[in-house]
Amino acid sequence: MKPTSIQRAWRTTACIAVLALASAPAWAAQASAQQVRELMGVFGVNRMFQQMNVQMAGMMGQQLPCVPASYWNNFLDEKGMAELTEKMIPIYQRHFSAAEIDGLLKFYRSPLGRKVVAEMPSTMAEGMQVGQQWGRERAQAMMEQLQKDGTITGEGRCPATAPAQPALGKPAGKPSK
Repeated sequence: MKPTSIQRAWRTTACIAVLALASAPAWAAQASAQQVRELMGVFGVNRMFQQMNVQMAGMMGQQLPCVPASYWNNFLDEKGMAELTEKMIPIYQRHFSAAEIDGLLKFYRSPLGRKVVAEMPSTMAEGMQVGQQWGRERAQAMMEQLQKDGTITGEGRCPATAPAQPALGKPAGKPSK
């Protein structure tokens, strides 16, 4: 039995759909390493790395006061930043196509995008302060409720528990061999 024109049309449509789905990744070209480096430059990633280095140096200096500050201050040098940048490029390439990176570049080069980049450190720092304060208040309220319910003691600890019950099949007080 010969296929009807409707059956042939459905087969053709199905073949086109399969080919389209199979070649979809080709439509969304992968971003080049250069595009990602450019985007990271617009973001000011090196400046962020340097700020991270200062924070890390401060923390490490407190934990290891015997190590000179100059060691920590130079921990993330130009070579380190370049290494980290190269490790981050594949991450951006997995998550964004070339067209999307181009769109991000266009946005971050716009006046609003430049403002986002400039204001993000301040908004993130303020947001972290608010989040920390909220977390402390929330933890305090939970601890007070747990104390009120008798779940924990006034010192914030679990109350002493009764001795463990003997395992099934073993009489209490007799050591097992």
